Amino acid sequence: MSRTRARRSTTLLAAAALASSLAACAGGGAPVELDPDPDKPFVLTGISGLTEVAQLTGPAGINDTEAVGVAGTDLGSMTTVGDRTWFFFGDTFGERAPGTTGGQGGQWRSNVAAWTTDDDPTDGIFFDGWVADGIGLAAPLIEGDHDPNDGSGEVTKIPTAGFAIGDTIYVSCMSVSYWGDPGAWDANRSALVVSRDDGQTWAPVEGIEWPGDSGFVQFATAPVTADGEDWIYLWAIPSGRFGEVRLMRVPATEEAVEDQGSYSYFAGLDDDEPVWSDDLDDAQVVVEGTIGELSVMWSTYLERWIMTYSDAGNAYIREGITPWGPWGEPIELVPGDDYPGLYGPYLDPRYVSDDGRRIYFTLSLWDPYNVFWFAADLDRADG
Repeated sequence: MSRTRARRSTTLLAAAALASSLAACAGGGAPVELDPDPDKPFVLTGISGLTEVAQLTGPAGINDTEAVGVAGTDLGSMTTVGDRTWFFFGDTFGERAPGTTGGQGGQWRSNVAAWTTDDDPTDGIFFDGWVADGIGLAAPLIEGDHDPNDGSGEVTKIPTAGFAIGDTIYVSCMSVSYWGDPGAWDANRSALVVSRDDGQTWAPVEGIEWPGDSGFVQFATAPVTADGEDWIYLWAIPSGRFGEVRLMRVPATEEAVEDQGSYSYFAGLDDDEPVWSDDLDDAQVVVEGTIGELSVMWSTYLERWIMTYSDAGNAYIREGITPWGPWGEPIELVPGDDYPGLYGPYLDPRYVSDDGRRIYFTLSLWDPYNVFWFAADLDRADG
């Protein structure tokens, strides 16, 4: 095992999503300069103005997703590459009987993806196209094995986050071996798939995976520049919605992303400076709690990191001073009593308004098993 102590920098920059797909980006957004001082105060005091803007998928959605064989789907994590934002969905069904809830139906695909150039989040997001098969139906990026749900094989492959290096797009997927009680499941592994032709075709990244019983199964990503070097930061949780958050990073090059040995894990602090280790077992928890389907981005309004997630009940938001913390207490974002069966609140820096105060996010509802578009205002202490 080797451990490296990162030099304390006077600035930490979140890399920009540039005007073309020839820049390293993950989730888009304008360039952000961050003072990594861990003693800055928390400024997020609450959430207001929660609004269900639109249903994005399914028979009642603003997009005709049934035309591409998407009657029911979930998740919808986002990655902006140039002027396109990609939406990565989980288990998808083209045929669903009336009254069907949850992940079931005919024409099952483990994952599908849509893309859009729509940069106005205020009235919902309208899709421009899909990763499609020869007859125009939404096709899986990489299909799951669809083995029986008994823990002996692979039931499905679920996308959890995406990022890009130049014009190469990477998506993390978890191989689910068993769906258990609500909010609980087991995984074989997490891994990456890659597209080198603007999302038209996808393939596994050979040799890159994390164990299914580790804390590195579901990811959220962001591009970060530290000490003049570009990185992809990846916040990670275990299987299910009851884990804790850990952090790793990899240099923002294709060569590094596709080399398991290039990933390093946040292993704690030394005089407020982050320590990074190449041993996964050294990874330290950066956020405690019961956290599922997380999303992380830099808030230009708060000048802080924000993290959204669900816990098999409500959706929450937290404020972070640096990528490794400290992180504030959870603030309710969407109440489960009003939206039963909610999960997966995903952010993208492209989709904000009012100088970043109003954030927009996808949210899945188990009934009707489709993806919705929500908005909420960030309330700032000095706002």
